This record gives sequence, structure tokens and C-alpha cells, in this order.
Amino acid sequence: MDSLFATSEAGPFALEACRLHKSFMGGDGRDLPVLSGIDLQLGINEVVAIIGASGSGKSTLLHILGALDRPTEGEVFVDGSSLDGLDDKSIALIRNRCIGFVFQFHHLLREFTALENVMMPALIAGVKEQEARAKAERILGDVGLSDRLEHKPRQLSGGEQQRVAVARSLINDPAVLLADEPSGNLDADTSSALHDLLFELQERGDLSIVVVTHNLDLANRADRVLVMEKGRLQPRGGG
Repeated sequence: MDSLFATSEAGPFALEACRLHKSFMGGDGRDLPVLSGIDLQLGINEVVAIIGASGSGKSTLLHILGALDRPTEGEVFVDGSSLDGLDDKSIALIRNRCIGFVFQFHHLLREFTALENVMMPALIAGVKEQEARAKAERILGDVGLSDRLEHKPRQLSGGEQQRVAVARSLINDPAVLLADEPSGNLDADTSSALHDLLFELQERGDLSIVVVTHNLDLANRADRVLVMEKGRLQPRGGG
């Protein structure tokens, strides 16, 4: 049976969430709870899929796990480091160096080429331009885009744009890749190819993945599948 906890040997974990709560202010001025005590452990080189109804809190959880948002209560550890109490600059540093993001919409910078988009996080991290360029070229080759380096997003297909986004998410060798509906905007064949790519990349190295998805084909390929319901995570099939 699927479990909330990593199936690898106890610690260290690529990512761990402890007692996460998140509330937002409702239109009537009252707190609107979205997450209600989430515990999650992600093992090294593990893939966890999170499914659930729209509006159940899946994306909110992913944003907190990826340090894009802060919990109302609780604590997140990324690659062994707690995010609790860190200032915005320190949070941004961990996000840049330890976490990769892939969203439903690629969010590529339109005025830059595929190569320049992938280089950007490395340059922000202080990597020298020549080194960042060489690494970006290699990763784009890994995702099958060696012949698209100088193409801008408008010159790429939807699937190619998402592959550029995947390459960008990997440029700084993150411990964790967080993917929010990564194939939600793609047709079936292109989705399947993107899923193959994600699992191929995971199998090559120590990359742990949390993917939020409505695509059950993708979810069923994960090591574990968890269901978000009423602000809590449950093992699929669990009570």
C-alpha cells in the first residue's frame, strides 16, 4: 500500500515536511484553511505523485515545499536544511541551488533563446558565463534539443518549450524537482514523451521528484501516489 513516508532507509531525505498548515484570508475576513497538518518525506531518488480534485490544495503544498510560499505553521527541510526562520535572501539561495521547478506553463522568457533561458538560473547562482553555457548546451542535448539552442520560445512547439523548462530546472543540479501539472497543456503523445523524459532523468542520477498531476498514467509510474483531500494527504486507497 502507498504510504505518506519514504520507502527508502531512514534519512537523509531529499525533502521533508512536518505538520504543515496553510490558511488564507477569505472574502469575509475569516481564515480559510487550505492545508491541515501535512507530513511528507521524500526519499533520495524517489518519485511521489500527488493527485486530487482541483482546489484541494495540491499547488499550494507544492509552492510551500519549493519555498515559493511560507506555511502558516509547520516546517520544511530541503536536502537536510530547514527553511524555518530564514530570511528571503537565504530562501532564494536554497530555491535557486536545491530546487527545480516545472509548471504547466513553461514560463520561458520570450526575448531569450532556449540556451539563454536554461543558462539563466546558473548565472543567477554566480556560475561563469562560459561554464553556464557549456552546461546548458549539454542539458539541452540530454533532453533532445541540441538543434534548438538558438530558437526562441515562439519558434518551439509546446513539447519543446516544456523540455526547455525541464532543462532549465536541472541546470543547478537540484536535489528536488517539483512539477505542477507538467503535461497539463500538452497533447497525449507529447505528454507521454515528457513523462518518459522525467523518469529517464530521475533514473540517471540522484534526483527526487514530487509531481502534482491529474494524469493517472503519469501518477501510476511514480514510486508512491498520495491523494490530497480536505487539506490532508492520504495514501491512495487508504482511509
